[in-house]
Amino acid sequence: MYVAVKGGEKAIDNAHRLMAETRRGDTGVPELTVRQIMEQMRLAVDRVMSEGSLYDPELAALAIKQACGDLVEAIFLLRAYRTTLPRLAVSSPVDTSAMRVRRRISATFKDIPGGQLLGPTFDYTHRLLDFSLARESFPEPAPACEHEERPTPRVMDILAAQGLVKSRDIDDTRPVADITRDPVAYPAGRDIRLQNLARGDEGFLLALGYSSQRGFGDNHPFAGEIRMGEVAVCIAPEELGFEIEIGAVTVSECEMVTSFTGSKTEPPTFTRGYGLCFGYCERKAMAMSLVDRSLQARELGEDIVAASQDEEFVLSHSDNVEAQGFVQHLKLPHYVDFQADLVMVRTMREEILGAGAQGPGCPTARAKDNAGEAA
Repeated sequence: MYVAVKGGEKAIDNAHRLMAETRRGDTGVPELTVRQIMEQMRLAVDRVMSEGSLYDPELAALAIKQACGDLVEAIFLLRAYRTTLPRLAVSSPVDTSAMRVRRRISATFKDIPGGQLLGPTFDYTHRLLDFSLARESFPEPAPACEHEERPTPRVMDILAAQGLVKSRDIDDTRPVADITRDPVAYPAGRDIRLQNLARGDEGFLLALGYSSQRGFGDNHPFAGEIRMGEVAVCIAPEELGFEIEIGAVTVSECEMVTSFTGSKTEPPTFTRGYGLCFGYCERKAMAMSLVDRSLQARELGEDIVAASQDEEFVLSHSDNVEAQGFVQHLKLPHYVDFQADLVMVRTMREEILGAGAQGPGCPTARAKDNAGEAA
């Protein structure tokens, strides 16, 4: 017999205390500080900032600590805090061509203007556990960069100047949508899609990008350019009438190059997929650019045959905060709903079994028939 459950305030309070105890762990071990997380778990902090849509490393580190390292929970915490903040100003579009580059590679051109910079990367490690890190470590400082700071124009702009790639669809006079204030409507413009992808779940986008590479969507890209570094953030207060720089943020940017066969009115060109996110989130930026290119199928007149090309599928399911909320709500009491389904299933079974007991296919009838044949 299923019955409704009442109360639980004391149990919930105790669950919170138990969670706090679990989060702290052995009190004989020094407590992890927010500063330690911020400095030594930078990639986790950057992912939480990117998908939490709030650039604040200290708050992101605090969220990771509070969430016991559960990044989706930390993203949820940061996203919730974000909604409490006043909006003081809207920044101008960041100019990534003026980025103070710390990493910049291109898989399409070896000798790119400004040079290639490997920067910090796992790409050339052997993926072997470094047991020396089990102890306190003091790595040797990396040699100072002797690279002369030179302009680093985007690789895609070089192709665009030669007419080999479709130009960006830039219209500064058109208002930009804001998915944090207005619900997404379909068909969605590229500004909406890119905002959604920027705070989308890295794992989800990675899987979709991977599927497009494997042939689900016929997307065979080249990494035109991947760069990471600091860009200036500027605002233009109305009372001043000119832009002022208010700070800088670390971003990762990726542009993928994909071939396009052209049409009756357009010669064959390359197309581009774009990814930009907070922090050092190179894998996220690459996955984002793959999916961005797939979602341009409608504008390019391509057949929409794969999940990565279906904007409603992608945009509706990429947000891990919404997804985990809908999945985890199944933990809430559903006693009445299940009781209704239980009654319905029992009624249906009784009707079917009752009808079968009177027909030739019921077990009792078959046993009688077999006994008669044997006699």
